[in-house]
Amino acid sequence: MSRISNDQVKHVANLARLAITEEEAEKFTKQLDSIITFAEQLNELDTENVEPTYHVLDMKNVLREDIPQKGLPQEEVLKNAPEHQDGQIKVPNIMGKED
Repeated sequence: MSRISNDQVKHVANLARLAITEEEAEKFTKQLDSIITFAEQLNELDTENVEPTYHVLDMKNVLREDIPQKGLPQEEVLKNAPEHQDGQIKVPNIMGKED
């Protein structure tokens, strides 16, 4: 017995705004039924003592400790800026007329 009907395939295709022929609907019904059958095989596995995992490899991010530090002096930061004004880097205006 099929786990998905031809009408369900047509309904999902309609929701996805896909125009499919009757032959395509039958083909997709068979393919989706095979996929569902394969996925149902996973229910047969005994996972009672299996710890949940997020990744198959034991991976960890290596991050430095977040310690506040004094930044660069303002003069040193501004010396490489093409334009600066009032202690800030001046950039081209992109939201309207320039002052």
